[in-house]
Amino acid sequence: MSDVLSQNEIDNLLAAISSGELDADEYKQTSEVKVKNYDFARPSKFSKEHLRTLNIIFEHYGRLLSTHLPAYLRKTVQVEVVNSEAVTYSEFSNALSNPVLLGIIDFAPLEGNILIELADNLGYAIVDRMLGGGGYPLEKVREFSEIELTIIERIFNICTNLLREPWENVIQLQPRLLRIETNSQFAQIISPSEMTSIVTLNIKIGNIEGMMNVCLPYVCLEKVIDKLNTKYWYSTMQLKDDKSYDDLIEIAISKARVPIRAVIGKSTISVNDFINMQQGDIIKLNGKIEDEMEIYVGNIHKFDGFPGSSSGSYAVKVSSIIRGEE
Repeated sequence: MSDVLSQNEIDNLLAAISSGELDADEYKQTSEVKVKNYDFARPSKFSKEHLRTLNIIFEHYGRLLSTHLPAYLRKTVQVEVVNSEAVTYSEFSNALSNPVLLGIIDFAPLEGNILIELADNLGYAIVDRMLGGGGYPLEKVREFSEIELTIIERIFNICTNLLREPWENVIQLQPRLLRIETNSQFAQIISPSEMTSIVTLNIKIGNIEGMMNVCLPYVCLEKVIDKLNTKYWYSTMQLKDDKSYDDLIEIAISKARVPIRAVIGKSTISVNDFINMQQGDIIKLNGKIEDEMEIYVGNIHKFDGFPGSSSGSYAVKVSSIIRGEE
């Protein structure tokens, strides 16, 4: 049907409307256009895809934290990504408590800095654990001392260095901890109205639980913002073959330290003799001087050898190797 009506069609249509055969209201097209409000003070620079990719990056980061931190804290550490959202820097800074642990990190080669905020109860627990305590926070919140900040700085350096691996599919980072601030007023790294992405991680050290917030300004990620999508992420992931993993495992095992002990002989005495033992007493062993000694690696008998000396120290000369099948 033509979009332009002829004169006869127009006359017939008007006649039908006048006679009531057609209802003009039925032919009215009322299409409502949905309008979304746009806040110019909070431009949406981070899309859902960007936030989803940041979630993937920091899930990897959380796994690294839960693997490396127990070696220093001697306690189990569980890390979980809770949320990622886009907010202005003023909203982030206004929500900070006092005192606060803010690590200012140079995100080289990207321009600008990022912030890592650690809950104060986690900070006190880390100090207590590093000084030999049970890893419990203080009942009454107070300012951190210089000694405590020095101890916490060591953990912040570890957290900073662990940022390299999760970001390697986007950019080769060289992050560096600049300083730790306990007052948010001295950590104004960008304009208050600038947009940032906040990634929140829940950290549990033993039974103590707290939050870590990572503040990533848009001006810092602007150069790589196009790479923060899952399609680019998975397309640039480097697949490593099994052999490369075998080589890495072999290198790691070769550097492992294991205890070695040489047993000259064994003897059995009564508890009474042990209690009354004095300097100069002789304990008779079941072996002879010319007999081979058993050498244990851990608790496994791996070698036999003879006692001797080397450079003025006691030594053992290996005479035979005990194979696994023997």
